[in-house]
Amino acid sequence: MRNPIVLGPAMTKAGVMPTNTNLGTARSAKKDEFYTQLTDIEAELKYYKDHFRGKTVLCNCDDPRVSNFFRYFAMRFHHFGLKRLIATCYKNQEVDLFSLNSSEKAVYIIYEGEKDGNTPDLSKIEVMELKGDGDFRSQECIELLQQADIVCTNPPFSLFREYVAQLVKYGKEFLIIGNINAISYKEIFSLVMQGKIWLGASIHSGDREFGVPDNYPLEAAGYRVDENGKKYIRVKGVRWFTNMDYLERHEPLELYKKYSPSLYPKYDNYDAINVDKTEHIPCDYDGIMGVPLTFFDKYNPDQFEIIGITDRGNEWGVKTKEYTAEDASNFGDLNRRSVLLVNGVYKMQFPRLLIRKRQ
Repeated sequence: MRNPIVLGPAMTKAGVMPTNTNLGTARSAKKDEFYTQLTDIEAELKYYKDHFRGKTVLCNCDDPRVSNFFRYFAMRFHHFGLKRLIATCYKNQEVDLFSLNSSEKAVYIIYEGEKDGNTPDLSKIEVMELKGDGDFRSQECIELLQQADIVCTNPPFSLFREYVAQLVKYGKEFLIIGNINAISYKEIFSLVMQGKIWLGASIHSGDREFGVPDNYPLEAAGYRVDENGKKYIRVKGVRWFTNMDYLERHEPLELYKKYSPSLYPKYDNYDAINVDKTEHIPCDYDGIMGVPLTFFDKYNPDQFEIIGITDRGNEWGVKTKEYTAEDASNFGDLNRRSVLLVNGVYKMQFPRLLIRKRQ
């Protein structure tokens, strides 16, 4: 069965992390699929044009009737020199997230551009129904994945580990949206250490606005409702994750701070100094440093080496102390973090990347 595409608002499904208040609600109601703004897609994709020529692109978390990822690539199909564009969407049988153009089944589309090279009329492109629910883990969706060269989408946040693992298993290039905290996931950090995943070019700080389904409760700290009644929330910590290289990734970080023990105290349980802000990395220190996860925004693999992360065991060989009940009642928590000893009081730090300047 074929259904004509009907374009909705300029947005696409996404799997980004809502505020802590909303995370439990989102998971229980299966609502960790938000809608990405077209401007955010445009801002990132401009860095990768040369990667796409002659390639098949898959957007496998995207209803093509409302997807900005599909819209973006379809309208620029010949500009990017694409071979084929595939889009699939998941149909949640329990909770209807698609108040616009909802159907009883998941759908997909395979688009091969206009023969005359002109801009397509998206209203005339047809979609087809999938046999299953469109889950990216289903066999029919895996078969479509195997046809693709590059995957570009915004996967469900709650399945981010599994989603990335599938991309790596099938050897795909990718550009996807996630949350900065995903770097600390054991499975994701392993890929970071192997140089198989890094952050994109366009988002380094602040928050981003995403559309949400009509039935989504507006409990986030920042939200709005537009003149058409469409809901939006602002989400912190959003990043692009990719394994496609780009020139700006190799720009050196300018360092100007001088090292002193008083400004950069050593951890009580790691052979490393603490650096609270990326821009404060000392220019004259060659040892191991603990820096915030946001350092990854400025990470130049030619300038720095990533040694490990502080919320793991001692697999990096940098940990120097294990706390016991004799040290503190919360010794278990202390052992999961880097710790500063301040006036005799243990101060746990947020997860820190352990880095060292390349010589």
